[in-house]
Amino acid sequence: MYYGTSILRWQCKLSFVGQDVECIPPWLSKKYGTNTKRIDLSYNRLRSVKGLVGFAELLELVLDNNQLSDDVEFPQVNTLETLTINKNNIKDLETFLSKVKEKLPNLKYLSMLGNEACPNQLSSYENDEEDYQRYRYYTIYCLPKLKFLDSTPVTADERKEAQRVGAYMKVVTSEITESSPTETNKSDKNASNDLYSPLPSTDSREGDHKSSFGKCRYVYYGKHSEGNRFIVNNDL
Repeated sequence: MYYGTSILRWQCKLSFVGQDVECIPPWLSKKYGTNTKRIDLSYNRLRSVKGLVGFAELLELVLDNNQLSDDVEFPQVNTLETLTINKNNIKDLETFLSKVKEKLPNLKYLSMLGNEACPNQLSSYENDEEDYQRYRYYTIYCLPKLKFLDSTPVTADERKEAQRVGAYMKVVTSEITESSPTETNKSDKNASNDLYSPLPSTDSREGDHKSSFGKCRYVYYGKHSEGNRFIVNNDL
């Protein structure tokens, strides 16, 4: 297993990249937690970051290319200023930002590119600039201390607009509730009753139709038809 630290003047950076782990091993924080300011945990298979509890004075956290989702739980790190969590499985922006706001209150730099919650063309070709701008307004509104979001700095005009409309920019997703078997059967039955068929219900299957032949009791000559008064003799 490879791991290493590099001292950069007054700060200590820890690199734990590409180790194919789903959680941060406890020994990492025990050995390096007290003096680590920056940590890179990218290109793993992380589903949890609970192991960050021992890194109480982090300034920068890199979690790119992992498997973190909306239920990720951050420890309380009031010192953290930079979080990059590109290319993970974050879908619910509102849920994610609420956790970031609570646990990482002094965040200034955030990058979420490549997540479904960040609607640009990296997450889907169907997204456009308006989708992405709405996302920016909502994110800046929720995290007013941000100075840099994704690959673009937060401008004064953008911050002002975020305060004005940001609260209305969140994406609302519809949920489909599962019906019980009884409700499903009732629904199917009602739907089938709405379908009109000229054939008897018992004989409406393909290849099983029946015909009948008989003598009609009434003969219609058309003499009382209102439509006939519009027909002249030349048309007959």
